[in-house]
Amino acid sequence: MQSKIPDAASPRGRGDAGTLLAASEVLSGKSGKGFIRRILPFLGPAFIACVAYIDPGNFATNIQGGASFGYLLLWVVVASNLMAVLIQILSAKLGIATGHNLAEMCREQFPRPVVWGMWVLAEVVAMATDLAEFLGAAIGFQLLFHIPLLLGGILTAIVTFVILGLERYGFRPMEAVITGLVGIIALCYLVETFIDRPDWKMIAYHATVPQFSGTESILLASGILGATVMPHVIFLHSALTQGRIVTRSPDLLKKLLRFEIIDVFIAMGLAGFVNCAMLIMAASTFFSSGIHSIGTIQEAYKTLVPLLGPAASWVFAISLLASGLSSSTVGTMAGQVIMQGFLRRQIPPWLRRSITMLPSLIVIAIGLEPTRVLVLSQVVLSFGIPFALVPLILFTVQRDIMRELVNRRLTTFLACIVAALIIGLNIFLLYQTFFG
Repeated sequence: MQSKIPDAASPRGRGDAGTLLAASEVLSGKSGKGFIRRILPFLGPAFIACVAYIDPGNFATNIQGGASFGYLLLWVVVASNLMAVLIQILSAKLGIATGHNLAEMCREQFPRPVVWGMWVLAEVVAMATDLAEFLGAAIGFQLLFHIPLLLGGILTAIVTFVILGLERYGFRPMEAVITGLVGIIALCYLVETFIDRPDWKMIAYHATVPQFSGTESILLASGILGATVMPHVIFLHSALTQGRIVTRSPDLLKKLLRFEIIDVFIAMGLAGFVNCAMLIMAASTFFSSGIHSIGTIQEAYKTLVPLLGPAASWVFAISLLASGLSSSTVGTMAGQVIMQGFLRRQIPPWLRRSITMLPSLIVIAIGLEPTRVLVLSQVVLSFGIPFALVPLILFTVQRDIMRELVNRRLTTFLACIVAALIIGLNIFLLYQTFFG
């Protein structure tokens, strides 16, 4: 087995060498540690990817869905998260098997005009992603510290630059910070769930029985799907695994994939819990109190005070801020992967972050309602999913590309069903919006 273990004398080496050495020992069977300690070196990529599934766009869509329709759309959250598990496994597998990320594979396999078109679409999706994440963090700062939204946006940019600066010390410090922020979000919603006292029987029913209630519920369902299965992170996850631990041994490749699957299940399970808790909080707090229209995240924050007390609103604001900061950082990383993969070009992260800040600052400056912009941005993401998901499926079914990690027939069948459902929902949404 060959692992990319950096020089321990470099800052990057000090951050990563121990993790890579431990992973090499586990894969080669030399480690006698217990199961928990054996999987630790492999945990991280999926936790970075899972941030995209609990970003501020999820707050906007899940809160509006829960306040407007109660537990009705909980099944959409559950189904979306199950789809996310499969998609992220495929993305991680592509990076492990080929040593290339999805954008690089598209550049190598598709004609040049197609590559340029896909790059433009991916950048539009990345801009919609950045818009949601940046606005969410800015709102979090505004709610916690009672400062103007524009100042919250500036603080978001500063903190994001600081977190991105950790990349110079290797992948492990960045993974640790992102995982810590994910833990804060999960802890906040664990507290919120206990405070809410939801109806668990209704939760069990609506988590498993698909239902809609008019065009607006379909719009929100599409937004929830777009906020959960995010196109940019499909590109990113393959990049996170492509050079992290490298081996060409067929047996070790399969073993490495099994550990990465564990990483995906843990991280996506955590993200699924948070997403369900968001909608449950809104349903059990707002919908059950007769407040069926929570128009903004700020309104949700203020309404929580008389309904559940000031502690609940503070917990909500902290989780939103952690979500915005972590997802804003991950969004910038994904943007770099997309540009480098499709075009073989790369710009400094601080410059990309500066450019992608502009749409959000414009939204704030001209006075557009941030929450509605968040919801609409998630619908844009939903329409961008097929342009990442279909190529991913096409590549992972080819044995000459994937070798020993090629998809099994059942995996391909399930992936095709997922792609068909997503595309079908988008077409139905268009029809209902314009002709329904």
